[in-house]
Amino acid sequence: MNGPCSPLGKTALSPEEILHKDQLRVRSIHSMINKQVRDSKAKIPTSSGRPFDSRNYVVNIGIGTPQKKFWVTMDTGSSLTWILCQPCPNCRGPIFFPSQSSSYSNVACGSAECSQVYSATHYSPRCSIACVYETQYTDRDFSIGLFVRETLRLTPSDVFPGFKFGCGHNVSLQDSTSGLLGLGPQPISLVSQTATKFGKVFSYCLPRSENSNGFLAFGNQTGATSSAVKYTQLIINPRNLDFYFVPLIGISVNGQRLAIPPSTFSNPGTVIDSGTVISRLPPLAYRTLRNVFNAAMSHYPSAPGIGPFDACYDFSRNETVMVPSIVLHFGGGADIQLDSHSGILVNARLSQPSQFCLAFFPNDNVRQKGILGNMQQRTYEVIYDLPRGRLGFRSVGTTC
Repeated sequence: MNGPCSPLGKTALSPEEILHKDQLRVRSIHSMINKQVRDSKAKIPTSSGRPFDSRNYVVNIGIGTPQKKFWVTMDTGSSLTWILCQPCPNCRGPIFFPSQSSSYSNVACGSAECSQVYSATHYSPRCSIACVYETQYTDRDFSIGLFVRETLRLTPSDVFPGFKFGCGHNVSLQDSTSGLLGLGPQPISLVSQTATKFGKVFSYCLPRSENSNGFLAFGNQTGATSSAVKYTQLIINPRNLDFYFVPLIGISVNGQRLAIPPSTFSNPGTVIDSGTVISRLPPLAYRTLRNVFNAAMSHYPSAPGIGPFDACYDFSRNETVMVPSIVLHFGGGADIQLDSHSGILVNARLSQPSQFCLAFFPNDNVRQKGILGNMQQRTYEVIYDLPRGRLGFRSVGTTC
């Protein structure tokens, strides 16, 4: 076990381990799948998770009275927020000490609040001294502890007493953050618990490098009403309310629409997830994209594949590289033009810095949902307008 609760200390994950963890998360998503907007708003910085051995994105939140600050992973694919809590054997910190906060309280067993845990975790809550939650993300990541109430501070003026989250006492975590910020659609998510103030509208911009910041914003920010925002529908999947779905309907390479029937992507839609790194496509869509992209890159030497990466190139003899453009098309006319530096190619082998691979994976079968990962969301503000049932994209260029 490699993480805050590990006695082994901090060791950076290799690219292969990061990709394995990412694939495990995707399998977890696939297995789980078988009010008016207010004027209030808040904005907090997002940062690359690389300093925490993660390819995801982190924010700094305040918990307790007096508050203690914690770095947590922002995750639209999870609704339960949780942090490391004392006691947590072998945790190297930082962890939250409930005994040092005057605003901490447990959620009672058998209460209506305790029953909300199941919809977000798919594990029935248990009882000890209070309501006990359990959630698993992959074969190696899990969090078990008490479901509690505590004061959450997003900014000095955005304070939420009685915020319900998990206090993790038995945790396996692959990175060195202090937990997770649940931005999913379920009733116990941060989005739902702050709905009275922010109206279930939030957005984020993910920084392209670890040397820059992005943001996580709540409420009707200026960008949400801008003509520069292109919206698509948020699809409600009655069989699975754990994720946000959008209608991806096509892909273009170098301005040419690929011969992929729109029905290939519907099932009923594509998951948009800030916690998955590499996007997944239905097998037919991936093969078509790979073949056309390979043809456009034929003047560059190929490089050996690695794991699911099977379209790789060696740029060791090239001072400049011309990368074909890729555009993702969504219902309603919303398009994402991918950033050639971080949304199309990825360096899959750190030992070979001149070798890059196409930054998409195929799903194992046609029944699995496509997933739009965080790498393909960079350089855009992604706006979740839940009351209006829509998701928007606003291009921000190279910086947020």
